[in-house]
Amino acid sequence: MGGTITALEVQQHNKERVNVYLDGAFAFGLAVLEAARLRKGQYLTDSEIAALKAQDVVEQAYERAVRFLAQRPRSTSEIRRHLADKGVDKAAIEEAIARLEAQGYLDDRAFARYWLANRQQFRPRGTRALRFELREKGVPASVIDEVLADFDSGDAAYQAALDKARRFRGLDRRTFREKLGSYLTRRGFDYDTVRDVIDRLIREYEDEGSDVIAPSSPDTDDIEE
Repeated sequence: MGGTITALEVQQHNKERVNVYLDGAFAFGLAVLEAARLRKGQYLTDSEIAALKAQDVVEQAYERAVRFLAQRPRSTSEIRRHLADKGVDKAAIEEAIARLEAQGYLDDRAFARYWLANRQQFRPRGTRALRFELREKGVPASVIDEVLADFDSGDAAYQAALDKARRFRGLDRRTFREKLGSYLTRRGFDYDTVRDVIDRLIREYEDEGSDVIAPSSPDTDDIEE
């Protein structure tokens, strides 16, 4: 049954929401902006009440997503999973996502670029590892291919290797190659890239006149997989 609005009260614990009372009894809650369209004495039909409640579900889903996005950029799939885990129904999830996309808050291509830039700055990874991570985040394969097309795996491997290489100085050349090679391989860098970076670091140390890497026999210089 429909009812007449007898009171509109801002919630004590959430000033952004309003309790709606129909015929003297609490009926449902709404966001302040939605409640602002209502007035005391207004009669609401069953269909109007249902529409207000449905819209409020979408509004709450949207607010949940915005709070989740405030922590860091997210992929569309991450938002979808987060809202589903909170028990939000599928229709409300898709409507909230469409709203976020329209406002520019959700963009898988921008998210993938952010992820690569963040990894490059703080924890460099190889193409293989980055592809796996982005797939785990639900980024479409076509977007992953696009953002990785210009990715400089060699530079990322070099940046990833620098700190470890300093720690490994003092080892013989074979052990240096094995330890640094294993470290870079675990971070998703391919064999050729790993070999090239290690060769580059050894040359740099030699150019510095450093004798901290002891030579090993020529037949043991290759990285062991």
